[in-house]
Amino acid sequence: MHQMSDMQSCIDECLRCYQTCLGMAMNHCLEQGGKHVEPGHMRIMMACAEICRTSAHFMLIGTPHHKHTCRECAEICEECARSCEQVGDMQDCVDQCRRCAESCRRMAA
Repeated sequence: MHQMSDMQSCIDECLRCYQTCLGMAMNHCLEQGGKHVEPGHMRIMMACAEICRTSAHFMLIGTPHHKHTCRECAEICEECARSCEQVGDMQDCVDQCRRCAESCRRMAA
């Protein structure tokens, strides 16, 4: 079983990633236009925000199923980080997605 401090850490990373991805998609990307609003990029950002929120929620309610959501969250966060890197000018999102992915991998283990 995971230490509560490890889990709280992961919850915090997931909520930060949710806030970062949603905020950047709805503000930065929509305002930048061009490749920032291409469907594939917007979809992965929205998927990332949602799986991060869901993983945090699963950990907060204390279900052991958080291992499954965290595993998926880590994968989607990595994909989102790659997409944001390719689009460019989104380093905050890239960094937060990678921190969240690492934390979720630990929770999924």
